[in-house]
Amino acid sequence: MLDTTMKTQLQGYLEMLRQPIRLIASLDDSQGSQELRELLQEIAGLSDKVTFDESGNDARKPSFLIAREGESTGVRFAAIPLGHEFTSLVLALLWTGGHPPKVEQATLDAIDGLRGDFRFEVYMSLSCHNCPDVVQAISLMAIRNPAAVKAVVIDGVHFQQEVEQRQVMAVPMVFLNGEVFGSGRMTLEEIVAKLDVNADQREAEKLNAKDAFDVLIVGGGPAGAAAAVYAARKGIRVGVAAERFGGQVNDTMAIENYISVLETDGPKFAAALEAQVRHYDVDIMNLQRAEKLVPATGPGELVQVQMANGATLRARSVILSTGARWRNVNVPGEAEYRNKGVAYCPHCDGPLFKGKRVAVIGGGNSGVEAAIDLAGIVQHVTLIEFADALKADAVLVSKLKSLPNVDIHINAQTTEITGADGKVNGLSFKDRVSGETRHVELEGVFVQIGLVPNTEWLKGTVELSRFGEIVVDAKGHTNLPGVFAAGDCTTVPYKQIVIAAGEGSKAALSAFDHLIRQPLVANETPQAVPA
Repeated sequence: MLDTTMKTQLQGYLEMLRQPIRLIASLDDSQGSQELRELLQEIAGLSDKVTFDESGNDARKPSFLIAREGESTGVRFAAIPLGHEFTSLVLALLWTGGHPPKVEQATLDAIDGLRGDFRFEVYMSLSCHNCPDVVQAISLMAIRNPAAVKAVVIDGVHFQQEVEQRQVMAVPMVFLNGEVFGSGRMTLEEIVAKLDVNADQREAEKLNAKDAFDVLIVGGGPAGAAAAVYAARKGIRVGVAAERFGGQVNDTMAIENYISVLETDGPKFAAALEAQVRHYDVDIMNLQRAEKLVPATGPGELVQVQMANGATLRARSVILSTGARWRNVNVPGEAEYRNKGVAYCPHCDGPLFKGKRVAVIGGGNSGVEAAIDLAGIVQHVTLIEFADALKADAVLVSKLKSLPNVDIHINAQTTEITGADGKVNGLSFKDRVSGETRHVELEGVFVQIGLVPNTEWLKGTVELSRFGEIVVDAKGHTNLPGVFAAGDCTTVPYKQIVIAAGEGSKAALSAFDHLIRQPLVANETPQAVPA
């Protein structure tokens, strides 16, 4: 199961175990059980602190429990955790064996303080790049506080009947005590906060107590990260308030066009962004959603940003870099069947539609790439494009047209996503030339029609374009003194990572230029400004 390189790496990790652990397998005569047995035997053979045990009798087969020697609690994998989940397996082994996690102590204390009965079931797929964060978060909680938290990680490919019964049509999908808890990418801090009812109040008190920043950046994607680095290098007080650091980059599968980085993926790139920002001692405030911008009332006064948890952050200047999110097609059925057949990430959710019929809405690069990827998994792909031609790169269009299980419809306006029994069963579209309405029977719809800026909270405060983008000039200025903007939320064309990073750097330089020309704020401690 493991190649020589993986075995060598894993053996090195297992040397970090501080106490013995047991892999308790529940197996049957299936091919999956045979593969799992082979994997677990290989792992046990790499360390004298790991024991393989076939005495498990869990209803889900194949599955295995990772437990400390002599104990019967831990995290269970109803899966063969390779692919994107191999790291999750390694971390679960290490944490169970006593190796400390690299998590802030405040978060660990919050996990330790949980009281109750929290039984998590996490559905994932091995090709999902968003799933490991959720799997690792809930695994750590179960390992750290087994009295309160139980966790099972389930690969939907091995348990198709269960997936059908629970209508799991997007991953990661998390159930808590039998009810849907959440779907999509979630961080450990987000999950703990949802369980800890007093978390918002405590966090608001901490934020309210912070001194004013010289530069406060709202949003932690490439634009926000670049702005933070450039501002911090000026020796001034910088803060970043972000819902999740990395922003939409976290949901990007492959990055192959960022100059000097030949190839990487979104989560790795986002982690690198955050590491560099932390290197400059920037105050990063994660899990923070801004709700209102209060402009400065005059020269030398502070800009305020009010947060969803009730806190207010203050700053001499603000850079808005809130990014964008997937655009909805906004037709009947889309909201009703989201995560019940309507999906936005083909890499994550594609395996759940193996052997089924799906549609992709959108003929740009994202849509055509999604259709090509899905064609190798599903029975049939129908691509729907509103315009009179596909807008993707010619090489992608050529590849798509060569595939035998793909139908392409241009001049096609999606009018409805239909469903029955709580899940998608088809899509209707109108031929914009003939006016004819057609219906396609299928089980999944992947929406790939671009982005919408995260600027609703700024309406009536900052000047926005008719598309909701923040209007900026060549230096990142908005219409408000001391307020700048950068990245995908602005009117700057071409929504690309490298462009967002450049615009964030530019906005930071503009903010610094603004600061050195402003009087000190009353009742604020002066900050040293280098020449």
